[in-house]
Amino acid sequence: MQPFVLTCCSTADMPKAYFEQRNIPYVCFHYFFDGVEYADDLGQSMPFEEFYARIDKGAMPTTSLVNTEQFLAFFEPILKDGKDILHLSFSSGLSGTYASAILARDELLARYPGRTVTVVDSLGASSGYGLMVDKLADLRDSGVSLKEAAEWMEEHKLNLHHWFFSTDLSHYKRGGRISPTAFAIGSLLNIYPLMNMDELGHLTPRFKINGKKRLMREMVQQMELHAKNGLAYDQKCFISQSACMEDAQAVAAMVEEKFPKLNGKVMINSVGTVVGSHTGPGTVALFFWGDTRKKS
Repeated sequence: MQPFVLTCCSTADMPKAYFEQRNIPYVCFHYFFDGVEYADDLGQSMPFEEFYARIDKGAMPTTSLVNTEQFLAFFEPILKDGKDILHLSFSSGLSGTYASAILARDELLARYPGRTVTVVDSLGASSGYGLMVDKLADLRDSGVSLKEAAEWMEEHKLNLHHWFFSTDLSHYKRGGRISPTAFAIGSLLNIYPLMNMDELGHLTPRFKINGKKRLMREMVQQMELHAKNGLAYDQKCFISQSACMEDAQAVAAMVEEKFPKLNGKVMINSVGTVVGSHTGPGTVALFFWGDTRKKS
């Protein structure tokens, strides 16, 4: 019997089959296209290909966080079943969902004395957040207690690295995230941002790099610099991509060549519809365990 129920949000950007196989319930964010609401349900309501094609044609989706009422409805059946919950939340640096989960937790613990609901802020996103969920599932399956698993993640969550790049800046321009001038110069000169997640869970530009191949090499170089044990890294590595599978596969091949002791092949997932509403197509993100993101 599993010692607790591990839960997360759909923005962990892992395949539906993965969550089913690992027995991890997830709660869905929502997004809107032209006034119509859709669940961020891992490509079930709208295939990822259709989602990114609509953005490519100029559509601008908006997103909705998981509110307290939705968390109440998600958590309560688990507690009624007599089980405790460890919920790993999407980064508080990107969404108010963590705060919603805390409010739901407090209300439910008053209703169900003796039960436990622990909410951990991942300070992560997309399949980086998913790599954290994967680690907690391994800890759960090894028989670690809820308290021990939560404490492990609180201690190590800033060791999960997120490196992102985008070669399609049009969505950033449409959304007002970069100026028309920056878009024009970047597009003309093939200058792309390389970003990572800081210690507060915010996506932060780090480098501006000329050319996609150099960009990919620099991303893998950052893994070499920061991965646990460097080139001897022997843990899992995930990548997520938004309608640019060939670019993701190219990065994965570079990683697998550079890090021969990887725990399995690099897993490539799709950037989901909520995270993808903010990145648009053309994004590749690389995730691995390494040194701390915390500033000294």
